[in-house]
Amino acid sequence: MSDQKITLTLPDGSQREYSSGVTGLEVAQSIASGLARAALSITVNGDIIDLDRPITEDAEIAINTWDSEDGKYTFWHSSAHLLAEAIQDLYPKAKFAIGPPIESGFYYDIDFGDKQISQEDLPKIEKKIIEMARKKTEFERKEVSKDEALSFYEEKGNEYKVELIENLEDGNITFYTQGDFTDLCRGPHIPNTKDVKAVKLTSLAGAYWR
Repeated sequence: MSDQKITLTLPDGSQREYSSGVTGLEVAQSIASGLARAALSITVNGDIIDLDRPITEDAEIAINTWDSEDGKYTFWHSSAHLLAEAIQDLYPKAKFAIGPPIESGFYYDIDFGDKQISQEDLPKIEKKIIEMARKKTEFERKEVSKDEALSFYEEKGNEYKVELIENLEDGNITFYTQGDFTDLCRGPHIPNTKDVKAVKLTSLAGAYWR
């Protein structure tokens, strides 16, 4: 961590000084151990980021827990990735498009190919999600080049991700991995899958890509 000091302004207007490079988790730990245990992400100057990302300049920050909209957003986002990991395990030929959080939960656009999925399959998928969550896997962020990202998904035969990557700028592409699942993703994510203790899949719907 750098010797340079930065000033972080909390939601109540109070300010604290830290070394440049401090992480959101370290900030939460410095405030209260309970806050650190409940923290899901941190909002820095309006951007939600992972708790292990370094903060290198003065900023307005908020530690996000389940009680905040940004905390729920982070939790739902990671839940979508766990859904995809479970689907990958149960249906290895599935192709993934996008899986964003929404106001009341999350969804993932998935191409199952010739496999037909029905409401009766949802309990099995829910069980697999919790099984994956209980492995207590960390979400790992990796910056990749556009060529690396394209190569990764071309090898997988995933035309949906390839199309998404083709519209991205090089130098601004990241992957997130938890367990055996890797996804094109900007983040943020919760630190560990162990925080997902229950999940309910409510519906299936058909969709057209683009």
